[in-house]
Amino acid sequence: MKRLSLCLLALCWLAISPAQTPDAIKQKVDALIKQMTLDEKVGQMTQVTMALIAKGGWGNQDGSVDPAALKKAIQDYKVGSILNTTAHALSVETWRQVQTQIQDEVKNSRLKIPVIYGLDGIHGQTYTLDATLFPQSIAMAATRNPELVRNAAKVTAKELRASGVRWNFAPVLDCGRQPLWSRFPETYGEDVFMGKTMGVAAVNGYQEDGLKNPAAVASCMKHYLGYSAPRTGKDRTPSYIPEIELREYFLPQFREAIKAGSATIMINSGDINGTPVHASKYLLTDVLRKELGFEGVVVSDWEDIIRLHTRHLVAHTPREAVVLAVNAGVDMSMVPSDFSFFDLLKEAVQKGEVPMSRIDEAVSRILTLKMKVGLFDNPYPEKEALANFGKPEYQTLALNAAHEAMTLLKNSDNILPLSKDKKILVAGPTAQSISALNGCWSYIWQGNVEELYPANSKTIAQAISDKASNTTLSGGKGFNNPANYDIEKLKNAAASVDVIVLCLGENAYAESPGNISDLALPDNQLALANAAIGTGKPVILVMTQGRPRFITTLEPKVKGIVLTYWSGRKTAEALADVLFGDYNPDGRLPFSYPRSMGEMVLYDRKRTEDVREVFNENMTWDGYKPLFPFGYGLSYTQFEYGPIQLSAPSIRGSEKLTVTITVKNTGTRDGKNAVDLFTHQHYASITPPMQRLRAFKKIFLKAGETQTVQFTLDQNDLAFVNAELKTVTEPGDFDIMIGDKKAQFSYAK
Repeated sequence: MKRLSLCLLALCWLAISPAQTPDAIKQKVDALIKQMTLDEKVGQMTQVTMALIAKGGWGNQDGSVDPAALKKAIQDYKVGSILNTTAHALSVETWRQVQTQIQDEVKNSRLKIPVIYGLDGIHGQTYTLDATLFPQSIAMAATRNPELVRNAAKVTAKELRASGVRWNFAPVLDCGRQPLWSRFPETYGEDVFMGKTMGVAAVNGYQEDGLKNPAAVASCMKHYLGYSAPRTGKDRTPSYIPEIELREYFLPQFREAIKAGSATIMINSGDINGTPVHASKYLLTDVLRKELGFEGVVVSDWEDIIRLHTRHLVAHTPREAVVLAVNAGVDMSMVPSDFSFFDLLKEAVQKGEVPMSRIDEAVSRILTLKMKVGLFDNPYPEKEALANFGKPEYQTLALNAAHEAMTLLKNSDNILPLSKDKKILVAGPTAQSISALNGCWSYIWQGNVEELYPANSKTIAQAISDKASNTTLSGGKGFNNPANYDIEKLKNAAASVDVIVLCLGENAYAESPGNISDLALPDNQLALANAAIGTGKPVILVMTQGRPRFITTLEPKVKGIVLTYWSGRKTAEALADVLFGDYNPDGRLPFSYPRSMGEMVLYDRKRTEDVREVFNENMTWDGYKPLFPFGYGLSYTQFEYGPIQLSAPSIRGSEKLTVTITVKNTGTRDGKNAVDLFTHQHYASITPPMQRLRAFKKIFLKAGETQTVQFTLDQNDLAFVNAELKTVTEPGDFDIMIGDKKAQFSYAK
């Protein structure tokens, strides 16, 4: 009785104390941990999926909660976190009811520690019906506009919080250097600086209003570390990455997001050089905690702790798997479909295999997160948060983002923009598909259920028809409709039109179901494309896809190419605006568009990758020969760069270098232009890359206008990882490259 009274007293103090300083939170957390039993601590480290508390389990369709199942999770297993949905997205009202029911049950527990709920809001609030879906990250990288990323993240946070959810499993900070990988569209592309810049913008968007604010959510960096570079390209398969490369290309994004204050981190499901990351104390404790200084919660990915035993085969028993992961540094297990982790961890502690100090450390981080997001002040969905759901301006932002993502890759004879009085044939599998415009994590995990999308969502065919009255369609609704591949119908329809807009690419997919053997387009799409080309009518190829599918044989035969990526709710409208010139395209490739499976060379290649040598006299320097290079993207106007001006011919130590360049719009249309700045070090102790993106700015120029763009560089912008795995800046000569201009300077210590 005395223990219970002390506990209630402590909780009252926790609830009424207004202070939110780190010291005050620590004192509250320490006081609470002293009151907790082993079961209560292990429960806090246990995260289960919604199916365990839903009526009918995985068969649940409406989000209804089974009171008995919920009671079992909260009272018997003291579960600290729940995630996910069952079948698909739920309404905002249903989500608020679910959160309320969970926290009501928490009231019946001894310590009344609120449950924290997590969802994957990857490009908008995935799992709430009618939430705003923005372009996928790969498309946001094409915008070269971090402010768009930040603003989209803020909307996502608001719509999550309106749903009663305070933890978002985003952003994805994996560097997209393996385009076969099915999660490539969730990345910001192949460049490290782009990933750092956009990733920090997303973290700020989710969190900068303050985690207690009903317009913010806790972010979750993922997937630490090296997840995006599987050797085979298949999801959740091994990576073989030398540590020098791991630190050069895959670690910096997480380092910067940690500096920005990201609250949590999720772990790579695969293994690196034979060691599963979930079992790597070196990566999870030595690097993440001690070197990078991360203080937040480390959560596993789906089922990945038990898989140390069942798939990776590094743990002889399920309990050993739990011991390995927790001792390595995992604080919370996304179990998620049973309570096995609870039982196994409890047994491991009792047997002395996991020290209580490690348990207290993990629980302290989890409780700290819950306090920071305000769950101890009010665990229920806030009334004021609901007003932030579904505002009309969110759709305007989604359209702006989709506009800036559209990337014009070819425009022979200025066939684009099209005249609205042209007779246009729209064909192809993505022309009348909604899911193929949005991609993964769109109202359902795979994003491929058309019925879940808002009724007013537009297809490409509809958006084009809205602008051009002489529009003919060939095919049918839905990506997999056989009518989309009817060659004879296409040929007949093409006879009376001026131009064919052919929409190819990929339907939505997520994670392992998106695994493919190569990047070739399916045979039926190639056959359709060749039939369209064979009509003799000019063909505008529209590629709606999450990763670059090969169009090498088609490119010489079509007049125009537009890459839409998966650009969310407003993809169709944005594309139509570009096709008819109502928006001047300004997207830039965030990856090198490969020519073939034998041409997978990235832009920041080594000089030896440029060399093609059979015999000395046959040597050429065209090893980097993508179909379209990193940073490529056309406009309906032209931009001319002046000479690069440097503030000094050399800098020393921590001195800064100011780089200035003028940009002139020499065409007849207003437009935006992304100014990319690259550097190249002439010689270094490690073979230097031929170029590295160090800065970028997007500017708007009216026709005929000239604008001066300025960048500031210092030694940190010139750094690399050396053979001793240290990040260093070595003295030497450097090139700066912007557009077709180049300048040289030197750096000295």
